[in-house]
Amino acid sequence: MKKITFFIIIILFLLINVNAQVKKNYDSPYIGQFAPSFKALTTLGTINFPDDYFTKWKILFSHPADFTPVCTSEIIELATKQEDFIKLNTALIVISTDGLNSHIEWVKSIESIVFKDKESVKIKFPIVADVNTEISKQYNLLRKDVSERKDMRAVIFIDPNNKIRAILNYPENIGRNISEIERILVALQTADKMEILTPANWKSGDDVLIPSPKSMEESEKLKTKNKSTYYNLTWYMWYMKL
Repeated sequence: MKKITFFIIIILFLLINVNAQVKKNYDSPYIGQFAPSFKALTTLGTINFPDDYFTKWKILFSHPADFTPVCTSEIIELATKQEDFIKLNTALIVISTDGLNSHIEWVKSIESIVFKDKESVKIKFPIVADVNTEISKQYNLLRKDVSERKDMRAVIFIDPNNKIRAILNYPENIGRNISEIERILVALQTADKMEILTPANWKSGDDVLIPSPKSMEESEKLKTKNKSTYYNLTWYMWYMKL
């Protein structure tokens, strides 16, 4: 009887640990976490993430399904700005749970569309076929409110050290603002390079914030610095001119 009880306890212990490990693997990603690695088939061949993007920023751009109007408009706008992202040392990686053949046909269709009187685009970034949903689970992209196997409309910013720096989620019926995604990327890169903060509605070229002084005494000391570079609105809110 003691042996049976012992084996039952061992089995329960193992089950609890397995469930805990599964939960741990599929917890929501968070800012500051290292981005999960993966190998995947894409419209541009197999990619190894993040190894294929060494020293680059990465943006994961998930969408619910191919051949849908909102997603199509987003991919066109993303392709329109892809050269800007390349100049910003950033790789774009699109992902959904649709298959590779569907992705390829969708890309062909998108590249034949003339949108807003612009020339048709050539998509230079890969679209990942996450048919088994493994990557989507790692990044917690699967929608929980529908029975279909669909990803959310999400954007994940990942820095060259492979750390997640920002996460955006959108409803299925609202398209993403690609210019805002680029603005966030530039803000992150600027903040890292200059060790500064960016205020509300900041855009490239605007003045930036510096870390708040810890006391009014420190704030008074800042007043002795070059007034052509620094100015304040109150003792804890200091700007630096660019």
